[in-house]
Amino acid sequence: MLIATVVLIPPAAASTSTISWKPCAEDSAVDCGTLTVPLDWGDSGGETIKLALARRKATDPGARIGSLVVNPGGPGGSGVQTVVQNRMRFSPEITSRFDIVGFDPRGVGGSHPIRCSRELASQAPDPFLKNQAEFERLLSHNQRYKKDCRARTGPLFDHVDTVSVARDLDAMREALGDDKLSFYGISYGTLMGQIYAELFPRNVRALALDSNMDHSLGTRAFLDTQAWTTQDSFDEFVKWCGKTTSCALHGKNIRTFWANLLARAERGELHYPGEPDVPLTKLLLIYEATGGSFGPTWADLADFLVAADSGSGKARSMLKPLPKQEEIKDATQVFCLDYLLPIRNYREYAAHLKSSRKIAPDMLAGPEALATTAACLGQQAPIPNPQHRLKVSGPKLLVANALHDPATGYNWAVSTAKQLGAAGRLFTYEGWGHRIYDHGECAVNGIDRYLVALKLPAKGARCPAVPPSASKKSAYEPPPGPVPGLPGWVRS
Repeated sequence: MLIATVVLIPPAAASTSTISWKPCAEDSAVDCGTLTVPLDWGDSGGETIKLALARRKATDPGARIGSLVVNPGGPGGSGVQTVVQNRMRFSPEITSRFDIVGFDPRGVGGSHPIRCSRELASQAPDPFLKNQAEFERLLSHNQRYKKDCRARTGPLFDHVDTVSVARDLDAMREALGDDKLSFYGISYGTLMGQIYAELFPRNVRALALDSNMDHSLGTRAFLDTQAWTTQDSFDEFVKWCGKTTSCALHGKNIRTFWANLLARAERGELHYPGEPDVPLTKLLLIYEATGGSFGPTWADLADFLVAADSGSGKARSMLKPLPKQEEIKDATQVFCLDYLLPIRNYREYAAHLKSSRKIAPDMLAGPEALATTAACLGQQAPIPNPQHRLKVSGPKLLVANALHDPATGYNWAVSTAKQLGAAGRLFTYEGWGHRIYDHGECAVNGIDRYLVALKLPAKGARCPAVPPSASKKSAYEPPPGPVPGLPGWVRS
């Protein structure tokens, strides 16, 4: 396992900028604003950028505790749209006591987004490589693509790492007028909270980390753990469908059905239901299956697989291609500056694919892990935020996770909590999905109590699973936006 040794540089002084709020164009009940921060926190007197923010004020000003800064993950998720569209669905206990503040991290959405050529993005090789020639074509493509993205984006392209985002968070805290930060992050947003706790432990009030990243993993461990959690969620889907008569695949041998779909996708025989001009590749098919476990929305997933097999009708999908345009927004560079996952040649690459297939015989790999690893190949050390074991002392962080999470496996949360030691408290939801908040009263109350009263759940606290409904409503879906490692595609 590759674990980098990191010497954390003392934090630069936080920005002294203020936020000028005005009603958002999309919803006048929400305030929108910008905050000016250094483009490069190592050169605080140099060029600056503006970060986009949105705020829903506390509904009970007399009981207001302060701001709760939120991030929906990604990388690439828009915190601004999350707040404007009220996607978090916090309880009245939270919305009455906190101003809910979302932000677009640097390089994302309204905060100087990374821009790249749509034409070059469409030329990205399929990450299921088959030989050394394809490996070398991937490296060549990555070099051309990053050169193009850097030219279109400017110098910020090399400063979108999560250490810089953590420094932005502290500037936000100060501009919002909060002595200490209260933060709720999902998925990649948990990495922001973890690094903030390392850099600014004295400025932490509460960090609720829901569905956790593990930033200590080298290439093999990263790919293998992602393969495991993706397969685990597929196994749970198969179990659910086997005992749920309303499932469109009930009574079928789902693993055989799935294997046939994968084979047809690899032969180029599938297209998106109702979209005959949009090929459904093997990678996209695996993405769709993984996305169906986010809520989970297993009824939708079964319908989609049946429609893909028949080639007729329409079914709800997790992904859609961006409209044809010259430029796209692609936040993959954020991941590339946070994770150094070297693979020297096709022989090593094939060994990783073989290991993933052994762990995930149905799913073959964790799709986002494979796609982002492939997209970052050729990235040279050093990077601004290499993997390392967390070193946090002082604040108490809440590390929450579902047992069956398709994107951030429970093993990542267990590892993160162990790294935090006395500074972390693992909080387990014994069910399914990505994000535990909104999965029953136990999970909601545990996180609410921590954010409001700073009372952590008891050691070893676990919440019972809430059975997935056969309905097509999801407790949580990933925010719409660019899919890391899959330029030109967005979550619908």
